Formats: sequence, structure tokens, C-alpha cells
Amino acid sequence: MKRILLKISGEQLGGKSGHGFDVEVAKWLAKEVEEAIQMGAQMAVMVGGGNFVRGEEIANGDIDRVTADNAGMLSTLINAILLGDVFKRAGVPVAVLSNVSAPQIADDFTYRRALNHFSKDRVVILAGGTGMPLVTTDTGAVMLALQLKCDVVAKATKVDGVYVEDPIENPKAHRLESLTYDEAVTNQNIRVMDKAALGMAGDNHLPIVVFELRKDGNVTKIVRDEKIGTKIG
Repeated sequence: MKRILLKISGEQLGGKSGHGFDVEVAKWLAKEVEEAIQMGAQMAVMVGGGNFVRGEEIANGDIDRVTADNAGMLSTLINAILLGDVFKRAGVPVAVLSNVSAPQIADDFTYRRALNHFSKDRVVILAGGTGMPLVTTDTGAVMLALQLKCDVVAKATKVDGVYVEDPIENPKAHRLESLTYDEAVTNQNIRVMDKAALGMAGDNHLPIVVFELRKDGNVTKIVRDEKIGTKIG
């Protein structure tokens, strides 16, 4: 896999608590991504923001959904700039780009700017999802992976793939090694990504690999296209 978009949730950046920003998790991730870069891969990392604000959860009679989602997008920007600093301190060349315009904090995302950073062997950290409310960062990840002509979306999770039941609630739940796009979209028990993101990936034949993030070497396994987690495609 030459070019990979790695999708990481805000909860994963929050560490064990799922809240705030865990620097040790970020340092570990920098090491994993650096190994992938050394193998010749180009890496984009899209971050969620649920460790600070999840728009759909705070929307209510007093906070409009659009306002709540805008707050969520700002949360992704917080994660992106913090992760960018940790990568830089670890010696990993990095650029932070955002689909929410905040020029004092990060450069705006453009297709040409991202490709220029790839050409200089920089990891591109993407903030702001699509830049629009009412759309998840999963959809943003697929959309940007298509724009950047990525070979795969690597969807990082807490478990080692897609299960027919929640493996935390049912330790005997069966893991699926592969799924078609149609199966992933139509099966209501599969909630690893939102259905709009899965549908867009299917329409454009973009593979998605759902895998366990916090396991040494898993990112490089995706670079080598080894069998890991669950492949949707």
C-alpha cells in the first residue's frame, strides 16, 4: 500500500479514559507511523474529536445541531495540532491541514497542498472532517482518501476487526475476516463506520481495513497488505 489514510477517533487519542489528550498514546502512534514512512508509505491521518466534544451528543433544545457539530469540528482541530507537535518532537516530519479555516492555528486543506507535503515525505494530519456540519469524520475520511487517491482507509478501533456482536459485551462474538460493501451497509448490526461513509467507499471501490490500533506493528502490516482485522471491499 503506497498511500494510506489512517482514521483515528478522538476517544483513542484520549487514552484509557477516552477524554482529554493522552501524550503517551500520541508518542506511540508517532513511532508506528514513522515505521510505515520508513517502508516508503505516504500517510494521511484524520482525527476525530469525541475526546473533547461529540456534536450529536451535546445537541439539544438549547444547542443547535449545527452549532454542536461546529464545536465537534473544532475538537478535531485541537487533536490535530497537539498530535502534530508530538510527531515533530518525535522527529516525524508532519503538516497539519484543516477543513475548518483557522489560519492562525493550521493551514487550510487543499488537494495541491496535501500532495506537496506527501512529495516531501511529510505525514499529513487532517482536521475538521469535511468542514461541514451533519457529516461524520468517517465520511470525511473516505472523501479525503478519494481526493488524495489513497489505496486504503485504515479505520483504527479498539478491537481487532468487525464482529457480528459487540465483542466487549460478548467475548464469544464472531469476527468477520471480510465483508462486501453491501453487507456492511445493509447489516444494521455493523456500526464500525457510518453508512454514508461505507456507501461512498463502495461507490468508488475504495477498500477499508478495520483493525486494532494499539498493537505494535499493525500499521506496517497494512502497508505490507498483510491479512489483518476485517477488510471491507
